Order: sequence, then structure tokens, then C-alpha cells
Amino acid sequence: MKKTSLLKFAPFFVLGIVAIAAVFIPSLPNFDDGKFNAADIAWILVATALVFLMTPGLAFFYGGMVHRKNVISTMIKSVVAAGVVSVLWVTVGYSLCFGDTIGGFIGNPMTHLFFKGVASGKAALQGGAPLSIPLLLFAMFQLMFAIITPGLVVGAVAERIKFTAYILFIVLFSLLVYAPLAHWTWHPQGFLAKMGVLDFAGGTVVHISAGCAALAGAMVLKRRQSHIEHKEIPPANIPYVLIGTGLLWFGWFGFNAGSALAANTLAVSAFATTNTAAGAAGLSWMFFDVIRGKKPSVLGFCIGAVVGLVAITPAAGFVAIPQSIFIGFIAAIISNIAVHYKSKSKLDDTLDVFPCHGLGGIVGMIFTGIFATKTVNAAGADGLFYGGTAFFLTQLKGLAIVVAYSFSMSYAIFKFINFILPIRVSQEDELLGLDESQHDEKYTQGTLLVHTDGEIKETSIEA
Repeated sequence: MKKTSLLKFAPFFVLGIVAIAAVFIPSLPNFDDGKFNAADIAWILVATALVFLMTPGLAFFYGGMVHRKNVISTMIKSVVAAGVVSVLWVTVGYSLCFGDTIGGFIGNPMTHLFFKGVASGKAALQGGAPLSIPLLLFAMFQLMFAIITPGLVVGAVAERIKFTAYILFIVLFSLLVYAPLAHWTWHPQGFLAKMGVLDFAGGTVVHISAGCAALAGAMVLKRRQSHIEHKEIPPANIPYVLIGTGLLWFGWFGFNAGSALAANTLAVSAFATTNTAAGAAGLSWMFFDVIRGKKPSVLGFCIGAVVGLVAITPAAGFVAIPQSIFIGFIAAIISNIAVHYKSKSKLDDTLDVFPCHGLGGIVGMIFTGIFATKTVNAAGADGLFYGGTAFFLTQLKGLAIVVAYSFSMSYAIFKFINFILPIRVSQEDELLGLDESQHDEKYTQGTLLVHTDGEIKETSIEA
């Protein structure tokens, strides 16, 4: 009983301690002494908002595909990351990612504890070129990436993970997986960055890490009862999936083009490659389904488009626009085939997060190693297609490191959580649905006017 009470009140007490500690953090001057570019600031402000929009977009995307009794529980797990990660980011998360490096492996947590020095006009990262935007804006832009990454994992563990357990997962994943990978890859002194590994907007940091965590989570949580019984679960709301796809596609322009960190031609190029790869991948998935004997579907196009967006993410600012068609086309086929074979296995990755995000990110990193060209980005490298064999091998080496670390650490996190509290809902709660059992809420599509005993009454319509 004591353990249960402690676990119940712990999240509130931890938040309270952080809130009280924040009161005593001294304020520093926030000013622009002429070293920033107004156009760059305007664009990155917009890009930051666009990336945030991807989080509710992801909630719609996932929420529309699960069983109707799990719509709300699935959507809130994506959205709640905005709260958890925002507080964690200001306290210590940003400092772990972009603070002064400790051996190229992690940032010093004291460098920017509670955003110390972030809003004081500083315009450069340790060992990096000066930024044309305030460090605070850079920090907020990076926050949006940190928010959506654990949200991606939701799709693999949906319909059976406890809400409290997932909150703890967000915290541990952000500190132990996301922060190290972001430091390795995007900090100028990170060891992967110094090796020469290129990841423009998050193929490794976001999608491979989330995909590998999704695989680990599905393995630890094991199969849903409906999966064991081979029950086909119809999507709760396909229009939700379509809305979610639109929001993700729209937000992804900020995700990739914003990663240029300036309003320049590189941002325009990344914008174009992003849109092109998504379109090609959506068509590729849908047409590939047709030649396999299926009918063209809304779900097929939407899932394919998202796979294309994932695959182009690491390459967006390094490859040319024509090659982005090929990247989207191939990535969709690979993920489609992976989903098909996964469906015949005992792995219960509810919404195919690993085949789509994990493999999509892996394919994108490999194609970055093949099609990257200094013609597009002089700060990049020439890939295998342009004679850059050494760079291609560097990409593969970095890819192997990220996959191994992401999966092993995520697996350990899920195991640890399961050790200190039950990570999975009871069989009765799973049957009832997580909307009611975890949140005491119910998803309905609307109301219906019905005649009862001569009176007109409103009755809810269940999805």
C-alpha cells in the first residue's frame, strides 16, 4: 500500500519540487546587440511552431488507427509529451543535449541548468559557428524535436501500456536515449559529428531512436489478447488518420527546412526534397498495394507519405530534389514489405512504428550516405554515388552505433519500469479499453436525436 501511494503521488511531488526550485533561479538580461538576423528569427519562429503542430498531428494519425475504445488514451500519450518534455528540457534536457561537452558523449548538465545563459544573448554553441538566431530560439526549436520523439513510440505500445508507466518512459527515454544521441549527432563536439556522420533533421536522433524503442517496448510488453487471437481491429476513424497526415506533412516543412537554421536557399531545398519524397512515397505504397492485389486505400497513401517524410529527414539538406523521388519510392516499398512480414510474426508492434519509423530512418541514413552532394550543401559531403566511399562507410558505422545503443538502452528502460511498477494494464482493463480504464473517458463521434416515449432526446454515437 505504501509503495502504491508513493508511486501515485511521486509525479506531482517531483513537479512541485522543480517549480519551487525554479523560483530561485536568477534572471539574466535578454537583449539583441545586433548579431542576429531578423529574417532568420522570423523563419525559425514559424518553423518551431510548425514542428510543434506535428505532435497533435501525430495524435490524430495514431488515434485514428487504433480500436475505438483506445482512441483517447493513444492520443493523450502523444500530446502529454509536450508537457513532460517541456519542463524536463528547461531544467536539464537542453543542457544534456547542447551544454559544454563531456568527452563528446553528453552535455554538462550544469551548463544550462534551468536554461541558465540560454536567454542572455549568447549566439553560439561550444565549438560551433555563431548562430544568426538567439540561442533561446535554437533551444525552443530543438525542444519540439525532443517532444515528438517519445510520442512516436506510442504507436508500438498502444492499447496495453499503463499511462503512468508511459510518463516514466518519456522521462527516462528523454534523458538516457534522446539526449545522448542529440549530443553525439548535433553538438559540434559530439563524437558522431566529429566522425563525419550527417543527419540533417533527425534520422538517427528522432526516428531510429524512436523506432528501436518501439521495437523494444513491443517485445517487453508482449502481445495484446486481440493479436494472439488474430482478431482484425478496424481503425476507429480513418478521417482522423487523413487529418493527422496532413498536419504531419505540413509540420514537417518546419522539421526539415527549419533545420537549415536560417531563411536561406538550403531551407528552400530541404522544403522541396521533403515534399517530393512524401508524395513519391505515398504513391509508391498505394501502387505497391495494388500490384499485390489490394485496392488503393486512404491508409496506404497516408502511411506511405509519412514513411517518405521519415526517410528524407536525415537527407533533406544534403541531397538534390530528383534523388528525393527515388528515396521516397524505395523507402515506402521496404517499409511496406516489412509491415507485411511483421503481420505474420508474433511481434505486436501495434501501429508498425519500427517498420515505418525505424526502418524509414535507417533507409534515409543509408541514402544520405549514397546521394549526399556538396553541390546542395557545401558543409556536407559527397556520397557513394559521387565517389564518397569513405563517407558512406562512416554513415553505416554511425547507423550501427545508434541502432545498437537505442535498442539496448530502450529495452533496459522498459525492463526497469516493469520492475518498479506494472507496465501493462490488466487483462480486464485491456478488454474494457484504456480510454475508460486509464482515463475514465470515452470516445464518441457525436450525438443522435432519437424519439423516446414521445420525446426527442440526445444519444451519443459511439465510434
